Amino acid sequence: MIHVVAIITAKPGMREAILKEFRANVPAVHAEQGCIEYGPAIDAGGSPAKFGDDTFVVIEKWESPEALKAHAASPHMAAYAGKTREMIATRVIHVLSPA
Repeated sequence: MIHVVAIITAKPGMREAILKEFRANVPAVHAEQGCIEYGPAIDAGGSPAKFGDDTFVVIEKWESPEALKAHAASPHMAAYAGKTREMIATRVIHVLSPA
């Protein structure tokens, strides 16, 4: 299994617009072969360490590196990237193996 934690920071005030496009894309991602988990998360409050109002985190689990590669190359992910590219300030993706 492969875990992915993607930290997406929107340009100021653009997080909800990105999340709207993200949520519209989720059913296509969930239908991909090898997708175990894929969804966005935002600060729940109460934690001393905060991502902030412009950032969200994508939590992903994939059956294999090959499934993750196919996901990255999928047409719906290319379409999502095209719609959101100008709204994103930074994106950091961590690909992890279970310990």
